[in-house]
Amino acid sequence: MKFSLTLIFAFLMIFLSSCSITSNTSNTQEVLSLNIETTDKNKEIIIESLLQNETIFNVDFHNENSYSLGNDILNSNLKYFCKSFLDDQKDILEKSIFKDNEFINKKVLIVYTEEFIDTVNKLKEKYPNEEYFLLKNGDFEIQIKKILNIDLSISRYLDFSKLDKNIQISYSPRIRNDISSIYFLMNYSVSKTVVPIFRSYAFNIKFFSSSEIFHSALDFKKLIDFEGTYIPLTDKIIEKLSKKEDLSMKENIEIFLINDLLTIEKIYQKNLFKENFTPDSGNLVISRSNCIKRNLDLWRVSADDFNQL
Repeated sequence: MKFSLTLIFAFLMIFLSSCSITSNTSNTQEVLSLNIETTDKNKEIIIESLLQNETIFNVDFHNENSYSLGNDILNSNLKYFCKSFLDDQKDILEKSIFKDNEFINKKVLIVYTEEFIDTVNKLKEKYPNEEYFLLKNGDFEIQIKKILNIDLSISRYLDFSKLDKNIQISYSPRIRNDISSIYFLMNYSVSKTVVPIFRSYAFNIKFFSSSEIFHSALDFKKLIDFEGTYIPLTDKIIEKLSKKEDLSMKENIEIFLINDLLTIEKIYQKNLFKENFTPDSGNLVISRSNCIKRNLDLWRVSADDFNQL
């Protein structure tokens, strides 16, 4: 059950005369010491996670020389990690979609909304020969039919059927055959409509996206809208998301990332590297010598579950 931290957090702030929060401890217990400069939203997540894990802690949120955690946790370089969670997702997506593309004579179709224009501009610099399609507000199906040449296929069928109206012709729309895969860059409010439309026409084309495609979803079961789509995650995150019902997918992932940060901080402070801990947001064991690479896998959304690529 989620703590309601508004009152707890307000109560704790009363005792910030020394700019720190300290949980009840005894002299024999080890204390997890944290120095983090961040937003109120993230402070609340951190305190809640510490309390839920019954961690003995001392946290200073006001030291200007401490580690700074941006408000957008998924796009922030968490302490000890090499890159942000979403940047790690983008890396595996780019490798799988563009660099490992087995179809020499086919293009990748990148379908995006205005919100992701900066990401698309970077992709255009690296992969200028692929096809980019800006999805605008309005009738999505009309736009999708146009980019897949569905209207042209229908027109040809109608012309052919006029030749002899006595002939019964079975027909299913044919799409263009020069697309190897589709990369979706859009939020949940758009994707939950757009992806099923693409799936109804593009049967033998692989779909890819980051987790941003479902961040606003409140129900894990709603991810069935993205059946057949490959998304970079870990089995631990998938399992935990499937059991959460009170928050959006994004809010839950933020909590998982904060828990990773706190656990790794504990490993460093207490020298627990021999426990071979693997974070929820990654697949590699924590080591002292290097920043942490997540090495994410691609998981395919299916009617029953996620399947690893």
